[in-house]
Amino acid sequence: MYRSLFVVLSIFLIFPSCDKEGSETCENIILSTSINKIMPLGASRVEGARPAFESYRYELWKQLLDGGWTFDLIGTMCDESSYPEYNGQGFDVHHEGRGGYTSGQILDSIDEWLDRAGTPDIVLFSSPGGNDALEGLSYSTAIDNINAIIDALQATNPNVIIIIEQMAPALTEAMTPELMSYFEQMQQDVVSIASEQTTPTSQILTVDMYTGFNDAFLADDVHYNEAGADFIADRYYAVLEAVLEE
Repeated sequence: MYRSLFVVLSIFLIFPSCDKEGSETCENIILSTSINKIMPLGASRVEGARPAFESYRYELWKQLLDGGWTFDLIGTMCDESSYPEYNGQGFDVHHEGRGGYTSGQILDSIDEWLDRAGTPDIVLFSSPGGNDALEGLSYSTAIDNINAIIDALQATNPNVIIIIEQMAPALTEAMTPELMSYFEQMQQDVVSIASEQTTPTSQILTVDMYTGFNDAFLADDVHYNEAGADFIADRYYAVLEAVLEE
C-alpha cells in the first residue's frame, strides 16, 4: 500500500494532464539589477499548473506590490498560465519550480540555474525533500542534498537569505504513518539545518507551512488550490517583511 501511494502521488507531481497550463524554460533571460531579487525554488508546488492547481507565487507577488516593495522574481522557468493584471501590472512569471524534481535533481541543476538566472538575494525553498518522500527515497540522502543546495546558494552569494519551509502536508487520507513520520521528522530537521547553516552574513530562516494547513487548502492530494496558495503566500510574506531591503 505504501509503495502504491508513492506511485499515485508521484503521478500527480510528474505527469500533468493535458488540460493544465504550466511553465517552460525562459528564453533570453536578462539578469536583474533590482534590489530584492527573489528566487522561488522547488518543485510543482512552486511551478503551479493553472487551472488545475495553484502556485503561491501569484498571491505573494500581489502582496509584495501592495507592500510597496521593490523586488524581482527570478528563475530560468517562465509560467505560461493566465493571470489577471494587478494594479495595472502583469505578473512576474519567473521562478525555479520544476514539477516532480527531487532534492537530488535540484542539487544537480542548481549551479546551472544560478548561472542562467543570476544571483538571488533571497531564496524561497519550498517543500524540501517532499518528492523524495513521495518516491520513497532515502531520508538521510534528502537531508544531505538540502544542506548541499544551501551550500551552493551561499557559495554563489555569501549574503543570501534562504527561507526554507517546514512543508505543508498532503491530503489527510494520503498521509500514511510512514509519510507522516517523514514529514514530522523533516519539520524538526529543517529547524536544525537553518541553525547550523546560518553564517554571520547569510541568514537561513524557517517558515511553518505545516501548522494550520488542512485539506481545504488542496486541489488534489498534494497541490494547492487558491485558498492554499493564499495561506502559503501569507506565511512567506510575514517572514519577508522583516528581511526585504527598503
